[in-house]
Amino acid sequence: MTIVALPMMDPVYIEWKNFLKTGNPYKCNARQQIVESWGRCYHGGVDPYDDKIHQRLDELNLHKVLKEKEKLIEIAKPFMSKLHEFFKGAGLIVVLTDENGCILEMLCDEDTRQHPMISCFYPGSSWQEEAVGTNAIGTVLKQGEPLQVSGAEHYCKKNHSFVCSAASIFDSNGRTIGVLDISYASRASHLHTLGIVAVIAEAITAELGIWQKNCELDLLSKRMAKFFNTVSDGVLIVDNNEVVVEINPAGKAMLGKSEQCVIGIELKRLFDNKSGVLLTNSKRYHNIEIIVDNKGDGHFIASREPLINDHDVITGGIIFLRHSIQVKNMVNLNHSNGNYATLQFSDIIGKSVEIREAIHVATRAAATTSNVLLHGESGTGKEIFAQAIHNQSCKHNGPFVAVNCGAIPRELIGSELFGYEEGAFTGAKRGGKPGKFELASGGTLFLDEIGDMPLEQQTALLRVIQERKVARIGSDKMIPVTIRLICATHKNLLEEVEKGAFRLDLFYRLNVLSIIIPPLRERREDIPWLFEHFLEKLSREQGCEFSVEDEVVPYLTGYHWPGNVRELQNVIEHAACLAENGVITVGHLPELLFAPESRMVLASPQIDETIFSREQRQQMAEFTEKYKIISKLDAFAGNVSRVAKELGISRKTLYNKMRLHAIKN
Repeated sequence: MTIVALPMMDPVYIEWKNFLKTGNPYKCNARQQIVESWGRCYHGGVDPYDDKIHQRLDELNLHKVLKEKEKLIEIAKPFMSKLHEFFKGAGLIVVLTDENGCILEMLCDEDTRQHPMISCFYPGSSWQEEAVGTNAIGTVLKQGEPLQVSGAEHYCKKNHSFVCSAASIFDSNGRTIGVLDISYASRASHLHTLGIVAVIAEAITAELGIWQKNCELDLLSKRMAKFFNTVSDGVLIVDNNEVVVEINPAGKAMLGKSEQCVIGIELKRLFDNKSGVLLTNSKRYHNIEIIVDNKGDGHFIASREPLINDHDVITGGIIFLRHSIQVKNMVNLNHSNGNYATLQFSDIIGKSVEIREAIHVATRAAATTSNVLLHGESGTGKEIFAQAIHNQSCKHNGPFVAVNCGAIPRELIGSELFGYEEGAFTGAKRGGKPGKFELASGGTLFLDEIGDMPLEQQTALLRVIQERKVARIGSDKMIPVTIRLICATHKNLLEEVEKGAFRLDLFYRLNVLSIIIPPLRERREDIPWLFEHFLEKLSREQGCEFSVEDEVVPYLTGYHWPGNVRELQNVIEHAACLAENGVITVGHLPELLFAPESRMVLASPQIDETIFSREQRQQMAEFTEKYKIISKLDAFAGNVSRVAKELGISRKTLYNKMRLHAIKN
């Protein structure tokens, strides 16, 4: 490499000399980028006559930088080698730096490498503008645009023999991560060199972008693979011929098939005929119920999203499968259908012996999985008891589905309870609809007003209770259900049995655990507690404090409350609405409470006919006890000792009860 001295009369050299005297850029005729750089160097205190070797990183820090820029070097080096080969013998130095102007890689001819001036181009040397003044590398890092710096355009005199051409290298986010530079000793600059450098720098930038995108795609692919293999949903991917090309572990488990038995198979062949048609005749669908033929519990909810290429052409689809019970339970737990229980035993207000006895029995019932029958008038809080039993039972994490049998038309109650298939009747929903038994599976089904259920549906209900399976209307497929059944009634079911309006065998099945919820008039001491509770609730809801005159309470405790707790709550809301300044007086109570025929001492005979008398309760208790003894004798083949142990009584007591109920073994 030959170092060429610049003539003293070089016009750029003269401009440089004049600038150093004044530091005034406005009197300088050099190129604008150069003058701006000179100004930064002048005001930054760079010594233009400094002839020391450039600053270099120590070995430790250089190793660290080279490690960090490993990929940049790997990608840039082939391009640098081609440049070096192209200009071989011309005395050029091909240089790669990082974003701080630190040289990472340098290529040159062997004779050029031997020249002392090349020492400032070795890896670790800094070409920052602040360190060595105006130069192609450092000034490009300041200004961003490709730049050639020739001879005396360099701020420091020791670099006046060089012509340097540099361009930035960017990452995929447009940030500068390096500089490519070609330097050589010459009196004349060649603009084509700058063009070549700019093109090669762009090529390196593009190659880096491809590598970074590939890294992102690889990371995304790994994440998707992890999701695909660990997600609890079954996932199948099909091509545009509806042939399965991928299936995840959950999908294989759901279908009960190995990967070899699924890949390459048409989607419709994995399901029953009807489900196969549903799955393959639509581009997109959500929550379609399907059946897998080879599994007894193979009921699934399927959703599909199409796979679309860059030309908006559908190339296949992704099918997601979930167990239908899982989906229904999630729907219930997410409160989307109101199928959840929020009330606990602590929400039952009262301290009377009657209500405490009912709570005690209900608490014992919650510890079992047996069917429960709640007896009580309308408004006594049967659903509160049902929810509390559910929330304290082993089914508390499952759904709580409540159905009022008396509020559903006779012709609809079957489809409501058991569900239906598509096309089962006129107006049937596409894809069918699950019934309440399916929705409640894994939790509790509460059938309120069970005494109002039509006889034909009682037969179907009895079959479901016995078999623990349900068949939808219009289908012979049996769907397993696991539920805790709680029923409630305001009627005397024994009288309904005598009338022929209720099946005796169904009564046996439902009345395993019987809980009688007392009417409000039989626990009048709880009325003040309930009154205070509802008043506090109103205060919170309305943001208003209420108080009550002492004269009010006797009118409340003296009323017979045919509507029970629900009626009491309505009366309190009525009085609160009328109360001025939040003070409830006797004058705010409904007129009904003052009618002579409404007082406890003059309770209407018509009202008495709608409730259970103490004699009727005794009759029901005896009937229940008789049924339990008979069922246990049947279960243990007449073994009295085992039956007595199961019932928690002595053999002598059991024999006495058998004689009392005229039970023959």
